[in-house]
Amino acid sequence: MTETASRLRMLIVEDSEDDALLLLRELRKGGIDPYSELVDSEERLCRALHENKWDILITDHNMPGFSSFRVLELAREYSADLPVIIVSGTIGEGVAVTAMKAGAQDYIMKDNLSRLIPAIDREVREGSIRRAKRAAESTLEYMAYHDSLTDLVNRREFERRLMGALEDTHNDGGDHVLLYLDLDQFKIINDTCGHIAGDHLLKQIAALLSEHIRSDDTLARLGGDEFGILLHGCDGFYARRVAEKLCQEVSEFRFVWQNKPFSVSLSIGMVLIDKQYDNASELLSHADLACYAAKDRGRNNVQLYQSNDVDMQQRQNDMHWTSRIQQALQSDSFCLWKQDMVSLQPNDTDGYRTEFLVRLKEGDDIILPGAFIPAAERFSLMTKIDRKVIELAFRYLDQTGLGREETGTFFINLSGSSFNEPGLFLYICELADTHHLKPERVCFEITETSAIANLNVTQQFINTAKKRGFEFALDDFGAGMSSFSYLKALPVDYLKVDGGFVRNLLTDPIDLGIVDACNRIGHAAGLKTVAEFVENDEVKNRLVELGLDYAQGYGISKPCPLD
Repeated sequence: MTETASRLRMLIVEDSEDDALLLLRELRKGGIDPYSELVDSEERLCRALHENKWDILITDHNMPGFSSFRVLELAREYSADLPVIIVSGTIGEGVAVTAMKAGAQDYIMKDNLSRLIPAIDREVREGSIRRAKRAAESTLEYMAYHDSLTDLVNRREFERRLMGALEDTHNDGGDHVLLYLDLDQFKIINDTCGHIAGDHLLKQIAALLSEHIRSDDTLARLGGDEFGILLHGCDGFYARRVAEKLCQEVSEFRFVWQNKPFSVSLSIGMVLIDKQYDNASELLSHADLACYAAKDRGRNNVQLYQSNDVDMQQRQNDMHWTSRIQQALQSDSFCLWKQDMVSLQPNDTDGYRTEFLVRLKEGDDIILPGAFIPAAERFSLMTKIDRKVIELAFRYLDQTGLGREETGTFFINLSGSSFNEPGLFLYICELADTHHLKPERVCFEITETSAIANLNVTQQFINTAKKRGFEFALDDFGAGMSSFSYLKALPVDYLKVDGGFVRNLLTDPIDLGIVDACNRIGHAAGLKTVAEFVENDEVKNRLVELGLDYAQGYGISKPCPLD
């Protein structure tokens, strides 16, 4: 018997103590001495199920007052993964088949217990597998709707709940209010003390905000240093009191880092959710405008969105990225730069590697993606930008001939939203054929967070594309709380270790350990590893010692226009 089965916890449902003793004697003869409890009534069964944890349940079929069918019902209420085996002297084959359809894993006759131990061994193993799978699925689902740093609801889930509140307002006239919060001094602390300090601040602010809202309200991290609060069932008067209280609490809070205290404050934009709104994006946009107005008016205050407010109208006019992006797509104003990677290990024969980076040309100005990508994501334009980047990259690989070489890898970033577009893969294949490219020369790069946001769609996209020869890299690896747990589900070729860990690995032993672990697990999975944000030779040399395959960053090569 397996080690798992030899320590199993067994619940026996049997009205005959003698039959139960015979069953246990048979198990002990086979080398199993379980912890067991015998129950003979529905009441005692319910109590045993809820008071203890069980690996397996063995039940008779016919008992005074209830049968194995009722046992199966109660067992399923307790745990969908608890295996149930019927051991009976009276059950007929037809009844047994019905019991199996109702959820029993097996049935065994009392006068022939030779199959009992193999059946228990099998079901304990499979039950353990089912529980592990369900736990992994639960973790992935939780990660898809929660922010990994603060453990708050993430933007995606917040928007879903916001739409629910809006529907309630339209259907039943419910009163709800949206608060959009921004930390005023976050960038200063982040830049002067580093990203680790910034992360600690965000977690502490998240905990502080959580203490001052009701349990049925929703607090979310929307991105960066921005938070959202959905106040359910309240009017503007109450919402303003809550918002002002939050401003006061944060202004009185002192963030201490390396024995240095820092003051922070909140700017809050407030929107009353009413029937004039049709979608969550418009609500968030107006709350964002009101938040910017709060910043413009001195910070540490609350501003209600009002459509006739001159400052907010000006701010709204400033937020015209949608039309700028659309125009750029039509006028071919997007261009590509590149950032090369280098091999850290000898005997690398796989050739040249570089990552394509998108830029926006406006006259003589080159605009970095940080300026327009957030707006593109907000207004669902990322798929169009992705298509433009792919078009430019494939054209370059065709014109230079690099896309037909026997070696070399060219990395192209894809946003999470592109995976949900059914026609993207066909577009990629047609474009590759048009430019006579070898798919093996192209590696699509996806971020860890976007990969798990819709894991099934991501898996399907990657598997289909890999059949054509394209490669994939998982970017920002290690930033998520459960990176290792779902790596097996993503058939990528490269792991790009999150640069936030690489940057400080010489001074932070935890970051060093994370980089080392990412590299080891990547190699164990047969993947090549890339370190991002390599800014000097000291970090590069340490990465060589750790055994990473490639390095990328300003200490290796700065971004530059394509030749």
